[in-house]
Parts: sequence; structure tokens; C-alpha cells
Amino acid sequence: MRIARKLALFATCFAATPAAADAIGDFYGGPGKQMRFVIRTEAGGGYDLLSRLIARHMGRHIPGNPNMLPVNMPGGGGIVAANYMAQIAPKDGTVLQIVSQGLPIDQALGLSPQFTSDLRTFNWIANVVYSNQLLVVWHTSPTKNLDDARRRETTIGSTGAGSISVQLPAFMNNVLDTKFKIVFGYPGGQHIDLAMERGEVEGRGANPYSDYMASKPDYIPKKLINPLIQIGRQKEPGLPDVPLLIDQNVRPEDRPVIEFMTSAVMIGRPLATTPGVPAERVATLRQAFEATVKDPEFIADADRQHAEIRPMSGEAMTKLIDDLIGAPKDVRDRVKAALEPKPVDTKQISDGKRVSSE
Repeated sequence: MRIARKLALFATCFAATPAAADAIGDFYGGPGKQMRFVIRTEAGGGYDLLSRLIARHMGRHIPGNPNMLPVNMPGGGGIVAANYMAQIAPKDGTVLQIVSQGLPIDQALGLSPQFTSDLRTFNWIANVVYSNQLLVVWHTSPTKNLDDARRRETTIGSTGAGSISVQLPAFMNNVLDTKFKIVFGYPGGQHIDLAMERGEVEGRGANPYSDYMASKPDYIPKKLINPLIQIGRQKEPGLPDVPLLIDQNVRPEDRPVIEFMTSAVMIGRPLATTPGVPAERVATLRQAFEATVKDPEFIADADRQHAEIRPMSGEAMTKLIDDLIGAPKDVRDRVKAALEPKPVDTKQISDGKRVSSE
């Protein structure tokens, strides 16, 4: 995992005075004091595993040593959990969440009316890991590369409107002229994986390389999935032959949207607490996360579940999200058009099973 080397890029920012530390300890400490870690998916899968990993260890590094209770809150590709954080959860630094990677894009482009929160008001603690996004097909799919995906219709599973698993295959169809048939509404990534395995769909719209290596560590080494494209600034070392989105030959007017989507992938797995939290508590949570990812017990636990950690500071995470949401309007307009799913499928998912809405 090489966490120590990657932590060289992860900066500390605040140093609490003894009096402030005592006040923080009084707030977070005490018998039965508990924090909640909201998880945007059902149990299982990358978001759940990573959230529970952090929840097991981070409380030890917060003054007062509070326990952290994982709470699964699936729905809407992460929209339900994010709206809860912004509108319902206590604004006191006792609730954390790894926010859905696709939601900053969703807000920047105004894609989902049901997403009614402003991510710029969230207090960003860190980026837990940023890893290239992959669009993959199961090894039995006749689609073996992007040229095949341009020639034949390939069924791709996805979750909800706020999810990058919808956004990326739609983007590929509009910018790279692929013919992905997007099947909406799976409850979570693990359900899409199962659907691939049983032949219900041929592929999965998006998932980071690091998540596959953590939740499905056999998929890539045993070539059970075939990544068609990766989205990031550089290729993952383990995928030297998988093409990058930024290397594709596209129309000049599409180059800014390629750059926008590549930057968006850097958002990775962003960890936040709610809006309105006092600055000294935000600083404490950022310090606690930094101490957590350096903790030998955490590192050993992460290694056991094949979780890769590539941290980015809360300040850098804040700037990345603010810049994405505040991108020039003409770029956002072009990206929005590129993310609009083509009307190639009317199938939906109900109770985890694909049904027809026709």
C-alpha cells in the first residue's frame, strides 16, 4: 500500500492550544459519547468497507476517544445521504460521511433536482483515496475494447442519477460515440458486480481501481473484468495497457469537457462533516484523520482488506470541489450536454431485479 510515501503529500494545518484541546476532549469525551459515520450505500462494496475501516480507528485519535457508529443510508446514488448531512444531521462535528464522488459534478451541472444541498458548505476533512475510475465489462462480454463498444450495444449497470456510474457511460456515449446501454437503479455497486457475474448486464459504469482491489481483489489479477478505459491524469501502474480518457482523439470542442471529467475523478472518496461545525472541531477532525492513516494498527487493518489510502488534505479537497462547481459556465454547459443519457433503454431496477418499465 505504501501509505508512508503517499503521506508526504498530505499536509497538516492547525495546531490546537492545550485549552482548546481540553474543550474538544470535553465535547467528544464522556461515557457513551458516540459519533455516527453515515454510509451512502448498503452494507458491502467499496464505500461501506472504506467507511467502516475509518470508523474502527479514527475515534482513538480524537480527544475524548468517542466511538463511531456506522449507519448505512443508501438511495439516489448518494443523494439521500448527502441531503441528510446538509439538512438534518447535527451541525456539531459528530457526523462524518464519505460523500458520493459524482455529487460535485451533479451540483456543478444541476443534474438532479432531488439533490438540494450545497457541497461548498460542507466541511471537508480529507480525500481518503483518489484512484482512476474504470469502466469495465465482464470477461465474457463480446466487447473487448473501445472500438467494440462503438460497434455494438453493451449493457452497463448503474445506480442512481447522482452517481458517477451513470455519468461516465453517458459521457462516453456522447463524446466517444460508444453505444453503452445504461441500466439504472441498482442499489449499490456490489449488486452491479453480481449482475455482471450472472450475465444480467455486461459491465459496470464506474468504480475506482482502488475499490476493485479492496472489495473484489481477484477481479483484475484474474482478468475476470476487462477495463475498457481509465479516467485520471496518469495510468494506474497495474493497468499499463488500459487507455486513458485524456489520450483519446476527440473533437476540439470536447477537449475542455475531457479535462473537466479528468479533474472530477480526483475527488475520489471525499470525507466530510456537516456544514456549520466550529472551526476548531473541523481542525481536530482533520488532525485525527491524518493521525489515523499513520497509525500502524490502521495500516495493518487496511492492508488486510486490500484498501489503498492516498490521502489529500481537507484544504486541497475544499479547493478541488469549489473549483469544479465554479468552473466556467460554457464548460459546465458542454459537460452537462455530454452527460445526458441517450434514450437507449427504458429498463429499470426494482428490489434489485431488472424489470421493464414499458
